[in-house]
Amino acid sequence: MRMHTDQVDVSADVVAALVAEQFPRWRALPVRPLASTGTVNALFRLGTEIVLRFPLLPTDPELHAELRREQEYAELLAAHLPVAVPEPLGLGAPGAGYAGPWTAYRFIPGETAQLDRIGDLDTFARDLAGVVTALRGIDTGGRAWPGFGRGGSLVAQDAGVRSALALSGGLTDTGRLAEVWDRCRDTPGHDAAVWVHADLMPGNLLVRDGRLAAVIDLGTVNVGDPAVDLMPAWNLLDSGARETYRRALGVDDAMWERGRGWALVQAINALPYYIETNPVMAGIAQHTLRAVLD
Repeated sequence: MRMHTDQVDVSADVVAALVAEQFPRWRALPVRPLASTGTVNALFRLGTEIVLRFPLLPTDPELHAELRREQEYAELLAAHLPVAVPEPLGLGAPGAGYAGPWTAYRFIPGETAQLDRIGDLDTFARDLAGVVTALRGIDTGGRAWPGFGRGGSLVAQDAGVRSALALSGGLTDTGRLAEVWDRCRDTPGHDAAVWVHADLMPGNLLVRDGRLAAVIDLGTVNVGDPAVDLMPAWNLLDSGARETYRRALGVDDAMWERGRGWALVQAINALPYYIETNPVMAGIAQHTLRAVLD
């Protein structure tokens, strides 16, 4: 089923034609679609070394600037993080059969993070904390939160959370979640802004040989409240590794509650939206909400 009513479908034939026209050096490479539970892009493998990302909603007037910024941030993060991030290879333009910009990155081998793919969960938690610590240590150059995306004030998320809770009555314990949300939302904020990934979901963490190998999908990277990168404590880790992650990052009570709030924001908005169209995303949301209530 379609995840978004206005999403655009793109075929491998259209992709191959766009590649041949805009990147003729790659025209001989085979194109094949990649199965993905992601909600933003359709993915295609180009040969063995390249992955192409085609936004499902390609007509956003801000999309070209967003994709260019994502590639710039990928180059910045690659110089500082202890695991791989996507390496930009090209920025495609609209063409026949597809009305928006698209991107090419070097393919990173690995599997998306799941508990049965991770060798030792505490080691994974420490490795991920190392990535977040390195990310926070990058000079922001005086940047502030841009005013959109995750990483600002939780108070600004209140209306959306209330609406999603109202749609989720038969899906989760909305009464208890509303109580948790009130507490998280009202937790004092954080004055200093740092670099954040802001979407550390299992699908954006690649595992190879049981260890964290890469952090991908950098479209949400910005400068903001570091609490937003605590989300994996609830969307992936078990209770023991959750505490390992917290200790490795040296998180105080206020930041921990804001992190719980960001995990709740993501999950409660995803649950009613994807319950019929993306069972993997809905399942992660339900797991997250159970952990939030733990």
